[in-house]
Amino acid sequence: MKIKYFSDTDTALVEFSNKAVDETREINENIYLDIDRAGNLVAMTIEHAKQQTNLPFLSYEQIEESPDHPSQPAKRLGIPI
Repeated sequence: MKIKYFSDTDTALVEFSNKAVDETREINENIYLDIDRAGNLVAMTIEHAKQQTNLPFLSYEQIEESPDHPSQPAKRLGIPI
C-alpha cells in the first residue's frame, strides 16, 4: 500500500494494489474509488485532503494479538507529513 500527497493540488492518493483500474466511482465531489475488473478496491483519491482528513499526521497501526497482552497493538508507527 502506498499513500501519496500532492501539496500543489491538496490531493491524497491511497494505492491499495497495482492492478489495472476498470472503473472509477465517485463517492462524493471529493472522494473517488478506483475499482478493478473483479470489483476490488485499487485506489482512493481524496481531493481537498486537508479538509477531508486528519493531515498533516499519518498513523499506521497493525493489530495483532500478543501472548502477554492480547488486546494490545503489536506495531504502531506515526509519521508526520
